Amino acid sequence: MKIYGYIRVSSTDQNTARQFAALEKLKIPKKNLFEDKQSGKDFNRPAYRNLLRKLKEGDLLYIKSIDRLGRNYEEIQEQWRVLTKEKKVDIVVLDMSLLDTRNGKDLLGTFISDVVLQKLSFVAQNERENIRIRQAEGIAAAKANGVKFGRPELPLPDNFHEMHQAWRKKEITLNKAAENCGMPVSTFYKKAMKSEQESSL
Repeated sequence: MKIYGYIRVSSTDQNTARQFAALEKLKIPKKNLFEDKQSGKDFNRPAYRNLLRKLKEGDLLYIKSIDRLGRNYEEIQEQWRVLTKEKKVDIVVLDMSLLDTRNGKDLLGTFISDVVLQKLSFVAQNERENIRIRQAEGIAAAKANGVKFGRPELPLPDNFHEMHQAWRKKEITLNKAAENCGMPVSTFYKKAMKSEQESSL
């Protein structure tokens, strides 16, 4: 039997120290610790896929909490089935003692762990959806207060208005006007339309 640990955070700027500390206390070899810094919306994560290939029947997998495994209700249920039924590995969720497949392998124990898993999977997905709503609300509020997102617009080239007028007068083609301004055709056209809209106000 080999012992493994899985660690996940949603982005590269989040800290995994708390999860590492919890798993290191269990004397898991560092080579058997797998870490993803990626959203829990699905299981298409490089470290997790690598872990799945390593796991053999009888191995033991530790995770800190069920939302570290994932945040999609149906996919958590499916991966739990793959791990415990197909791979035949045991799983221990450190933050929830009832989710320890080494215990209660009888019908009642399986029923209890299934109910707990469903509840925690629901909570994990619900929290993910709430985070997305809060982010969207925060962005909307920031935009309403004049906060700009994305890269700032580059200033127009000095000859833009001259090329714009020449194109409108059909003295040069759209492609030539864009080329003279050092801009992609689509960008030149978009800027030209914006300029005309602003001048008509």
